[in-house]
Amino acid sequence: MTPEPAHGQYAPVVPLHSVPDGTERMAPHDREAEQAVVGALMLAPGVIGDVNGSMDPADHYVPAHETIHRAILALHAQGQPVDPITLGHHLEQTGELVRAGGRPYLHTLIQAVPSTANATYYAEIVHDLARRRRSIEVGTRIVQAGMSAEATEDDLREALALGAATVPAAWPEPIPLDRQPKLPPFPVHALPGWVSDFVVALAEETQTPVDLAGALALSVLATAAGGRAVVQVRGRWREPTNLFVVVALGPANRKSAVFAAMTAPLYEAENTLVEGSNLTIVEAEVTARMAREAADKAAAQAAKAEGPERDNLVAEAIGLAQTAESLTVPPRPRLLADDATPETVTTLLAEQGGRLAVMSAEGGIFDIIAGRYSGVPNMEVFLKGHAGDRLRVDRRTRQEFIEAPALTMGLAVQPSVLEDIGKNRGFDGRGLLARFLYCLPESLVGYRKIDPDPVPPAVAAAYERNVFALTLKLADWTDPLVVQVGPEADAALVAYAERIEPQLRAKGGRLGHIGKWAGKVIGATARIAGLLHLADHIDGGTSKPISAATMQSAIELADYFTAHALSVFDLMGADATLARARTLLSVLEDNGWESVSRRDLFSKVSRSAFPTVAELEPAAAVLEDHGYIRIETPPRTGKRGRPPAPRYFIHPCVRGAQA
Repeated sequence: MTPEPAHGQYAPVVPLHSVPDGTERMAPHDREAEQAVVGALMLAPGVIGDVNGSMDPADHYVPAHETIHRAILALHAQGQPVDPITLGHHLEQTGELVRAGGRPYLHTLIQAVPSTANATYYAEIVHDLARRRRSIEVGTRIVQAGMSAEATEDDLREALALGAATVPAAWPEPIPLDRQPKLPPFPVHALPGWVSDFVVALAEETQTPVDLAGALALSVLATAAGGRAVVQVRGRWREPTNLFVVVALGPANRKSAVFAAMTAPLYEAENTLVEGSNLTIVEAEVTARMAREAADKAAAQAAKAEGPERDNLVAEAIGLAQTAESLTVPPRPRLLADDATPETVTTLLAEQGGRLAVMSAEGGIFDIIAGRYSGVPNMEVFLKGHAGDRLRVDRRTRQEFIEAPALTMGLAVQPSVLEDIGKNRGFDGRGLLARFLYCLPESLVGYRKIDPDPVPPAVAAAYERNVFALTLKLADWTDPLVVQVGPEADAALVAYAERIEPQLRAKGGRLGHIGKWAGKVIGATARIAGLLHLADHIDGGTSKPISAATMQSAIELADYFTAHALSVFDLMGADATLARARTLLSVLEDNGWESVSRRDLFSKVSRSAFPTVAELEPAAAVLEDHGYIRIETPPRTGKRGRPPAPRYFIHPCVRGAQA
């Protein structure tokens, strides 16, 4: 049937759902991809973060899929499961079960998922098709406006802005700039079984976030293995197995109790090493003392002698003195330090063959590094101790040389400590802050059980036994144990590096503003993989290469620390672009534009915040990423001259902020 002819100025415009031959035309969409997305979210809640980064629930063409998607996000944000039964109950309570297709359809969606591993790919398909639909609708509106002979270029721009504003799906709810995103939970399943069992049980007993014990577990493994094992990635690329980890958690969160439980086997191993070395140390001390006494006696006799006998006695005294000088007394074994100055840390590292851990439930070490006692910041040993760079100290009173230092740090501090160190430009300028893996868990204070379950004795015994065994197993190694990365594991690490690299771009990259930190995340991933591998093979098999599964676990942990680092550096004020974006958003709210040219916008902003137009663009990109604006650059007309400047279309909620 031929459609009725349109009348008025828009008569030549063909409706979206029709074509000239009278057949119906569906808007671009892929029902199977939408089903696979929501089904994957139910099967594997761990992909929710990746899917959210690729699409919005409003991108679904089928209303039922959008309803289900939003319900899944609501349940996940509350920490509840998102299986079909729980989801069906939730939809029934909210009165949306019928709109979602009923309970049987939820199970149908589960069966429609080819692979949860491809959830992000399905989401990208849905998002791309949604953009096409919106482009068609907005384009139709601009064409219709353009059919009027009286329309000017400004009229066309305004028609585009109005058209975009009146398409409901074209403007999803923006992401608030001043709201910290919900950080991912610690992936405790990525740890070896005996470690994860203890971490979960200890978190239950102490009623603390699992992140605290989980992050400290990596520090404990690094203390046990650091300085005695390295990861051979490929070619000449080797990574030591020491780590810097800091957990930021407020007061009254029982950090000391968790610290004591996690580090107890390290102290036990240290005491065992001390007891085993006592006899050797005593023998060396007696031998050295006797050698010095013999040398002193020979020197005294030589001083009294005369003639040829004197020469012989002098030669004998010199030989005895050289022997006494060559004798050294081994230091008492030391694995852990706490409130120590950089000078003390350097000395301990030198004495312990380059291996030491600074573990503390307080943040005082940052004050010490900043120069609490000396008045002068001293972070050289911490910078080189993390990287494994050769360290040589020449002082009037001492000379110390460490070929390959391996310093581990495991700290639990209050969030205010991170804010304070963020103000110390020396920490950031020298790159110290870029060496830490950050953890910012949510406090459980006010929501804790009063009578929680204690750690099962068998679980505690397994943890203590294995940490103790790993520490003693590697204690006597001088040449490092080299852990190889297997081919499949290397392929996984390469794929991860390819995913991270574009995010490091200074302009537009998700990690661009923390590039110093993010540039080290691939190396940190290899270190974590090495520690997980050693913990999985305490009873043997360390000569085997790191598997792909172990590397994937390390990547999952690295993604966790990356998400937390973004929030921590924001807390420390590292993201100046975000601050400018907030300023720019205020200007947009004050003026109520529907769209504005870059030139007109620049004329309204403060020159102290935006000295040049170049400073405007990164802030505008942040607003675009958060959904507050859309940036459109008109096509070139073919004429000579500078290219057209971009124009900014503003979200209706921004335009209505002053209403």
